[in-house]
Amino acid sequence: MNIVKATRHYEDWLTQFIHWVKPDLELKHQRMRESPFFFFRATFYRWIQLWPDLCSDLTKAPRVSAVGDLHIENFGTWRDIEGRLVWGVNDFDEAAVLPYTNDLVRLAASAILAIEEGHLLVREKDACAAILDGYRESLVERGRPFVLEEENTWLRQIATGELRDPVHFWSKATSLAKFRGRIPLRAKQAIERLLPEPKPSYSLFRRIAGLGSLGHNRFVAIASWHGGRIAREAKELAPSSLYWATGKKPPETMQYETILRSAVRCPDPFVHLTACWIGRRLSPHCSRIELNVLPRNRDELRLLNAMGWETANIHLGSHQARKQIGRDLDRRQPKFLLSAARDMLNLVREDWKAWAKSGN
Repeated sequence: MNIVKATRHYEDWLTQFIHWVKPDLELKHQRMRESPFFFFRATFYRWIQLWPDLCSDLTKAPRVSAVGDLHIENFGTWRDIEGRLVWGVNDFDEAAVLPYTNDLVRLAASAILAIEEGHLLVREKDACAAILDGYRESLVERGRPFVLEEENTWLRQIATGELRDPVHFWSKATSLAKFRGRIPLRAKQAIERLLPEPKPSYSLFRRIAGLGSLGHNRFVAIASWHGGRIAREAKELAPSSLYWATGKKPPETMQYETILRSAVRCPDPFVHLTACWIGRRLSPHCSRIELNVLPRNRDELRLLNAMGWETANIHLGSHQARKQIGRDLDRRQPKFLLSAARDMLNLVREDWKAWAKSGN
């Protein structure tokens, strides 16, 4: 099955679970043509379809509650229940029970693509080594969240920049297109359960964001509250594309919930699942971080090491797998991550060229 046919089949399958926003889906198709990096981020369904055949040895590795669609732009910040700024994996839309190696290889592959496109200025082998070292260290230490307070000042300086400024953030937020239709009941519930009491009146907007979930409904409520603006988002969720690729029936409980509950993590108290909708707070410091907004003066290998550590934070939620993962890593050659990432990227590039040529 080629990439065009696979995409059509996957999007048809998703209609069982979501209502496509057609203009946003067309934008996704367009952005998939722009670069291998954008294509990679938008096509986890293709990755999980091809991964078992190309990396068959890695698919036998211990299984964990995994992110699935992990990449270097799936990290961001939020405030925990104590109001502290925390950094870590930003969303788990494609979360599923997978070999731990899937997340590592996908993270490494995204780093290599970022290097090729000039977003990171490190060597491929050094990037993979930094990710794997961070992952191993976190396993040994049994994980630790990245709280950006008196500790991790270097990461706080990377994670907070000009584009996180409230003036810029709210200017961008209020420029979103207003939504004038009828919001689905579950989406409304997802938003309103996160609003302060007494609930303020709010304006609804449509948000176009991300790549993997571009085309899903996203609604943003913006209100004035005690002298400033607040925002809440509801995004429509679907089962992981693993279930499309394997033909298995999705479970009733999403792995998203399992990870939020079990990972080594300072949870965001403003993230809640309501049926097939996820509600969350949006603010200058509660959002995903893109590479193009990171400061130029940054220690990229240290950042990649932290990403590897945070990946283990997630996997450590599968408590019984820790020792098994350690033994599995010990039997693998040091360069397995670089080799597997390059192999997968060869297919990604072939698919990207075919997609761009198809004109879809």
